[in-house]
Order: sequence, then C-alpha cells, then structure tokens
Amino acid sequence: MSMVQEFNEYRSRMNEKILGENNLFLKRFFNLDTTAYQDGALDKKTKELLGLVASMVLRCDDCIRYHLGTCFELGVTRAEVFEVFSIANLVGGSICIPHTRRAVEYWEALEQEK
Repeated sequence: MSMVQEFNEYRSRMNEKILGENNLFLKRFFNLDTTAYQDGALDKKTKELLGLVASMVLRCDDCIRYHLGTCFELGVTRAEVFEVFSIANLVGGSICIPHTRRAVEYWEALEQEK
C-alpha cells in the first residue's frame, strides 16, 4: 500500500470512529473545518495553500499531508507548492525544514500515483 493510500485510509477510518461517537462539539468542529475551505471571497485553492502554510508553521505532518492531497486534487503545480514551502520556512524558521522534507516526499508520492 502506498504512503498516500495508507494516510487516506487511516484518516477516513479514524474520522469515522470519531464522528461515530455522535459528539455534537466534534461534529460541529469537523463541519466548521470543512465549510471554512469552501469557495468564498477567497477561492478553495487559495484557502488550501493558506492551510498548508499554517500547517507547516504549526508542524502538523498529518495536516500537511491532508492539504497537500487537496492541493494536488485542485491542480496546484509543483512550482506553486514549492513557493508555499518557501513562505512556510520563512515564517516558521528552520524548525520547518524536517516537515518540508516529509512534505516533498508526500508530494512526490502524489505525483507518482497520478
């Protein structure tokens, strides 16, 4: 199983378990997260790129993978994603470098699956 498939399957399985508990707060929070990334004054692609920068600066590898996958689906180019990596490293500092390495590895896995 590929890195991308493994991540997506794990995320789906665990989200099902979390939402299956029928916790109103968690359901509302998950919905808020989904709704926030819909087209509005900013388009979905821009919002996903912003989410990617924030995730890199906050050093959340799961979030980075999620946003990379969505960016890939939305047609973000390799050049665009590397500009995002540049901004994230500028804002977040050298602590973001290991996350950038893993992000590049995941982006390449997305490209290979295409």
